[in-house]
Order: sequence, then structure tokens, then C-alpha cells
Amino acid sequence: MSFLEEWRQRGLVAQIAGDEARLAAHLAVPRTIYCGFDPTADSLHVGSLMPLISMRRLRAAGHTVIALIGDATAQVGDPSFKDEERTLVDRDQVVYSAAQLEAQLRAIVDAPAADGTPLLGALLIERNLVWHGERRLLDFLRDPGKYSSVNAMLRRESVRRRLERDDAGISFTEFSYALLQADDFDELHRRQGCTVQLGGSDQWGNITAGIELARRRNGSELFGLTVPLVTRSDGGKFGKTEAGAVWLDPKRSSPYAFYQFWRNVPDTDVAHYRRCFSDMPLAQLKRDEQDGGQSHSQEQLAAELTRLVHGEAGLAASQRISAALFGVAIQTLEEGDLAQLAQDGLPCLHLEVAELPLLEALVSSGLARTPRGAVTIGQARKFVTEGAVSINGRQQCDVDAVLRPADGLYGRYHLLRRGKKQHHLLCWKAGG
Repeated sequence: MSFLEEWRQRGLVAQIAGDEARLAAHLAVPRTIYCGFDPTADSLHVGSLMPLISMRRLRAAGHTVIALIGDATAQVGDPSFKDEERTLVDRDQVVYSAAQLEAQLRAIVDAPAADGTPLLGALLIERNLVWHGERRLLDFLRDPGKYSSVNAMLRRESVRRRLERDDAGISFTEFSYALLQADDFDELHRRQGCTVQLGGSDQWGNITAGIELARRRNGSELFGLTVPLVTRSDGGKFGKTEAGAVWLDPKRSSPYAFYQFWRNVPDTDVAHYRRCFSDMPLAQLKRDEQDGGQSHSQEQLAAELTRLVHGEAGLAASQRISAALFGVAIQTLEEGDLAQLAQDGLPCLHLEVAELPLLEALVSSGLARTPRGAVTIGQARKFVTEGAVSINGRQQCDVDAVLRPADGLYGRYHLLRRGKKQHHLLCWKAGG
């Protein structure tokens, strides 16, 4: 099976720019392939994992991969599939975010494969401000501008969609983005011998623009390969500006939240995600799908990706928290585990009072909800007297109980549970 055919069977090929047979033959020997990441935020997100893991697979096949950090293009903004003009990012923020992204890229793309496959190819990091920052405007307009067709740029879907809307046009700044990225491809071809650009399917227009620019400018034959976007259950993409983003930086999304994102993948999607993201051999994945051996697929996928992004310690904490919340091992939680839950793992009530009656806590947390949807003291009293409430893993039947920081886990946490699945965390002010 060829490299490209395996990618197809894994569901990793969305589009191919150039002749497919020629690309397959081209990739039969080590090549240099690049993928770009604009530092418009200080962290990558789950939508970035598809190209990142694809870069690791390319390295395992012996290819050199270039991670291009777009510290120039990030200051312009990519209009691809955006309904409105992006807010320009502050230059100092771009510098900071670029450094953060470089660390994340190295950690993930350099991580050894779970199946022990060696990464034979090299990882190179480039920044496009190196060449864009040195170019004068007139030089840019004469080359590459002279070789770029406005007609073709106007036909791009991301541009056409904006032009067709009465309430949102497109600025010259964003209109020029495709030309900057096209020049990146040709620049890396001349500097590093790069012949293939990898990207998400939303980058198709930018990739083909680079291929066309190189052909017009110097007759080079370049290729493009896009991978599918990771989408939400409603079909929306995951991205830096979309609601509900799951980040790779643990300060933005805790390892536990990251783990639970993959743990809660719908059964209808898990086989596809395992093919795309797992290092498990394709033959083994197919056997699992055929013989029904996917009963723990979500746990396996969540474990593998959490280990890749957050390491063994992050995975261990995520699994420990899961066991505690859905079992009886509350006392095994470490202080850092509870901090993760307070960050984004559970609904959390932050308190600065000296004490709080249990019934009030149940009302304030929303756990004292009646079947009609009201939240009342009476319902709180009913749940407590029926033995449906536990505090830090211990059943509490005293309606007069009062919660104080000193009685909590690590002097500041009370984990409330109503029934088997309703949780709420009380987090007292440190030193309270």
C-alpha cells in the first residue's frame, strides 16, 4: 500500500492539488513538506491536531516537515470561511503567541509515535516575517504581485462569499492574504526545496494560489494536500475564534477537559477519529471495526491523544479525576486535579464567605432543581433528607450542615454530588 493510499483509507485526504499519480510517485522518496500556523492566538486547538499528527506521520515516512509560523500573515488575517473581517492582532501579541506556538509544535511533532515507529525525517521551524518583513511595498507589487491574477483571487470562495454579502465586504488587507501565503510556498521552495504544502481543507484556495504563483514565476511544479477539518457535532469547525474551543495549552483548556472532549466523541464518529488520529496500525483498526472490538474506543482515543498533548502526568490526572467523579475515589484527587475541575472541568461556585449552609449551597449551585425546573430550598431539603447528596464522597443527610473552607479538600474545595451524575464544585478563596 502506498503512503497516499494509506492516508486515503485513514480518511486523511480531503483534496489533492496537482496530478494525484504524480504526487504519489513524488512522495515515494523523501521530500520537504510544509504546513503553516498563524499565531493569532497563544495556543493551538483541537482543530490543529489533524495537521500536527499528519506532520508526525510524514516524518515517520522519512519526509522533512517545515512548520511555518506565520508571524507576518497573522498581522493580516486569513479571510478563509470567515463571515466578517478579523480584528487585527497586536504585533507584540503576535511575537508572544509565535513563541508559544513554536513550543507546542516542537512538543507534539517531535513526540515519538505510540507504536514505536521512528521519526526518520527532520522537523524545521521557519517564520515568514523573515522574508515578508524585509520586502518593500513596491517590490511586493512587482513580484509576486505581477504574477498573481486578480480574476483568480476574486473567484476564490472565501472572497466571493464576502463580496456577495451586503453587510460584510472584504478589505484590501485580507484580500491580499492569499498572495502572502502563495509567496510563502514559493519562498520555501527556493530556500528549502519544499515541494508540497499540507493544510486543512479550508486552506485549499491559499494552497492552489501558491502552486500557481510558482508555476508562473519560475515554472516549478508544486503539490498541495489538504486534510479534513475536525468539526463539532453540528458540523461547525473547531477554531480559535469559535465558541467552545478546546485548546492544547493546559492554561486555556485543562488536560481533564481535553480528555473528556475525546472521551465523549459520539459512537458514530469514533471509528473515523481513530483512523485519523491514532498511531494504531490501520490493519488493527479495521479488525476492531469488523469484529465489534470498539467497546473502549473513546477511552483509547482519549488516552492516546491526552498522552501526546499533555504527557503521562496529564493523562494520569485526567483518568484519576474521571474515576473519582464517576466512582467513589474522591479522596484520591490531588490538589492540582481539583484546580483543573475548577478551571473548566465542572460547574464551579467561587466563594469568599466564611461559611455556607449546605441547603444554600445546593440552591446556589443549581443542584436543588425541581422536576419543573425551579431551584428551591424545599427541594434542597428533600434531596438531603432522602440521602441523595454527598460532599467530597460522603453522604450528607443533615439539613443543618454548614460548609467551611477548613473542612474542604486541601482547605478550599467541596465537591457536591446529587444523585449519581450531578456535580458541582465549591471553591473557597485561598486562605479563606
